[in-house]
Amino acid sequence: MGRELEKFELIERSILKKYRKTIWNPFIGAAQRYELIEPGDKIAVCISGGKDSWLLAKLMQMLQKISDVPFELVFLVMDPGYLPSHRRLIEQNAELLHIPVTVFETNIFSVAYHTEKSPCYLCAKMRRGHLYHEAEVWGCNKIALGHHFSDVIETTVMGMFYGSQLQAMLPKLNSQNFPGMQLIRPLYCVHEEDILAWKRYNDLEFLQCACRFTESDSPDENGVSDSKRQEIKALIKRLKKDNPNIEKSIFNSIHAVHLDTFPGYKSGGVSHSFLEQQKDH
Repeated sequence: MGRELEKFELIERSILKKYRKTIWNPFIGAAQRYELIEPGDKIAVCISGGKDSWLLAKLMQMLQKISDVPFELVFLVMDPGYLPSHRRLIEQNAELLHIPVTVFETNIFSVAYHTEKSPCYLCAKMRRGHLYHEAEVWGCNKIALGHHFSDVIETTVMGMFYGSQLQAMLPKLNSQNFPGMQLIRPLYCVHEEDILAWKRYNDLEFLQCACRFTESDSPDENGVSDSKRQEIKALIKRLKKDNPNIEKSIFNSIHAVHLDTFPGYKSGGVSHSFLEQQKDH
């Protein structure tokens, strides 16, 4: 008989066996389709403490071990002012999953708490800036975030319903403020429901919402919240009952935009009208 596998090895095995079709293959597929990882990359995998970023970290670590493409990884955890219990949970998960994290501290929660308007917007903006800066300090040329397939769908629908625009979420984009730095989303083709299934199967406990301002109203795993994103989650869930392929249709549609049929569009921040093309003819 062989030795008994450790917890982190069982977790890795579940990804390659039980969740190969729903997690591992879509992860590899996105990396290849969108050319997310290239030879010589040094990638900062950003871990917030939630299920998505921990799965991303484990997938990237596993890929690095078997990949023919040489690349380096740095696992960054930013502490924006977590409660001691939240910080402890992150450290425990890093040890459990065998992820060698580097924790750096900021005062983001403190600064955002004292702003009069939009603390969530300020917090998100500051988080991104700190992550880019820390990645730069480590000599990275890319940062990897845990946005998944469901985020892409919800963001697209939210933009149309509440933002009066057709706007999707790219799997890879160049940073405007940090030249030479790219943001990549390797979970782009992985569904949230499959991430949740993986988490439950392995009996893992991750942070849900560590924000001190919204914690009392943070969404649970069934999407119970007053936020617009939770409303969209519920709407898509209802639509799936009549059309099980609704998410796939939305996802495919952002890959097949027919610009010639739109009366207006934006490119590079500049607005254009269909009338411009008609005048050219």
